[in-house]
Amino acid sequence: MSALVPLLVTLPLLGAAVALIFGRRRRVQVGVSVVTLTLVAVIAAALLAAVDASHHAFAVSVGGWPIPFGIVLYVDRLAALLVVVSSIVLLAVLLFSVGQGAADGDDDTPVTIFHPSYLILAAGIFTAFIAGDLFNLYVGFEILLVASYVLITLGSTENRIRTGVVYIVVSLVSSILFLVAIAAIYGALGTVNIAQLSQRMTELPQQTQLVLHLMLLLAFSIKAAVFPLSFWLPDSYPTAPAPVTAVFAGLLTKVGVYAMIRTETQIFRDNDLNTLLLVVALATMIVGILGAVAQAELKRILSFTLVSHVGFLVFGLAIATPLALGATIYYMVHHIVVQTTLFLAVGLVERRAGSTSVLRVKGLMKAAPVIAVLYFIPAVNLGGLPPFSGFIGKFALFNAAAEVGTPLMYALIGGGIVTSLLTLYTLMRAWNLAFWREEEDHGEDPAFAERIAYLDGAPAAGEQGGRRRIPRIMTATTAGMVGVTVALTVFAGPLYSLCATIGEALTEPVTLVQLQEGADQ
Repeated sequence: MSALVPLLVTLPLLGAAVALIFGRRRRVQVGVSVVTLTLVAVIAAALLAAVDASHHAFAVSVGGWPIPFGIVLYVDRLAALLVVVSSIVLLAVLLFSVGQGAADGDDDTPVTIFHPSYLILAAGIFTAFIAGDLFNLYVGFEILLVASYVLITLGSTENRIRTGVVYIVVSLVSSILFLVAIAAIYGALGTVNIAQLSQRMTELPQQTQLVLHLMLLLAFSIKAAVFPLSFWLPDSYPTAPAPVTAVFAGLLTKVGVYAMIRTETQIFRDNDLNTLLLVVALATMIVGILGAVAQAELKRILSFTLVSHVGFLVFGLAIATPLALGATIYYMVHHIVVQTTLFLAVGLVERRAGSTSVLRVKGLMKAAPVIAVLYFIPAVNLGGLPPFSGFIGKFALFNAAAEVGTPLMYALIGGGIVTSLLTLYTLMRAWNLAFWREEEDHGEDPAFAERIAYLDGAPAAGEQGGRRRIPRIMTATTAGMVGVTVALTVFAGPLYSLCATIGEALTEPVTLVQLQEGADQ
């Protein structure tokens, strides 16, 4: 099975090359992209099943170098699960974009550029998830960031170029910090292999460990959009094309969270910054959701809720118990799927109504009842209503915090409850205004205008097009993703059991012996 591990990266890169060669043949590009991501999903699912059955991770040393001297690709339950979920999300968003491209042509997402960039983005995400050393993790980040620079500026409108520049500058700053941290770690310990670092880090003085720890944490916090380093996200994501926004919101910040999980649980187990992480998590939840409450544009609302729910993931990581880590992994899977689905649903709203401002959109319940359902289900899921997966994940996090039982933990539980209620309020307010409100309602009603006056100064998303046809594949893809969000609830038992096993495993550092055993499988 180890021979399959490199295919998780090489297949998307080869697919990108083939898509670029056939740049003038739309159908060939679409076929190559769909087949590539489908194969990756199948391979990742097979690896997940094999890892779970054998209780052994798979490792590959690229180029035949002995472990740990070469580049090590490492697939355990966590990496395999995230690759499976990511490939499904990437495939769904790709199909959504195919429908958009067929309806609109190449104005919004030029096919010649989009498909190669999209597959390179996928290769970067998968590389980051299976990296066995810090430098290869850095390479994965850079691959996905280079591709994201292209995707976020597709269409070359003024707003996209402006916000794209901010996104690029922030990404470069975090990459420089990451690279400097890697250089410092290598200079201090003579390796960047995560398994070796978990054994050698304790050899350094506590002050040196703390500096290295903070450098990595700062770099990853920028990438994960943790407050106060999240200022760039709400302005950058809403201006991109709908498929790009959906995949960015679902996956890119989670790669940063994943890097935090790996380094916190493996490298810096004895260098405790959990109190700082708890405070930051609380601030991220509260500030993010308060930003969402003040928005009138659906993409910006979802962008701020994205920031606030990153706080839940940092909260679980900071609790640092096996129960909490398992709940964090489950909530990460939930959030990847649900957040992506909501952005796809908002993409349908934009095409049907010609706008994503809740002050301008109305009457969609009668005009587009299918879209209403496709928005409502993931919205209440993200808000944490039982019995959905959002409620299950949050309850598990709160339960893990309550077991620790410190005053700060209870403060985080309170903050999480407030954030959940405000999330539900914000998303249901948008539902009420855009879907439930009739076209003729409140036209000149001063009382209604007064109730929503605080939204009048909220920023807009930028360019708003007219109403456009919605191809069936876009609706079908969004419906399929809504089905996946429901499946997270229906199959919550086995999925949460797998995540709990992952949480237990994360508390034990990976050793070089285990890497070698994984390479021999």
